[in-house]
Amino acid sequence: LCSTMSTGLSVYRNKTTISNFASAGAFTGALFRMHLGLQGLAGGFVFGTAFGIPAGGLVIIMQKLAGETLAEKRNRERRELYEQKLAEWQSRLNVTEVLGQTESNAQGGPETETARES
Repeated sequence: LCSTMSTGLSVYRNKTTISNFASAGAFTGALFRMHLGLQGLAGGFVFGTAFGIPAGGLVIIMQKLAGETLAEKRNRERRELYEQKLAEWQSRLNVTEVLGQTESNAQGGPETETARES
């Protein structure tokens, strides 16, 4: 639940920050301690925040050491997919243009030959 929430916040905000992990930890901690009443809710909130901050810092440091953050990877993959679809679309457009030229040449071919003979 914590990972899902922090990932969702990162995607929504389009950046990965410590506050995403702190918020996710606080929400998850409060949710799991909610059955103990208001004191349990507050304790879970504090406990989740206290563990979310170092866990988030560790994840961010590991991403920086890997050379590419998840947001950068997502943007790169999105750009590559767009470029691939654009190239595919352009190749289909070229095939359509070639077919159109071939069709017009086939229809206009005999007329031009008969016009040349006259």
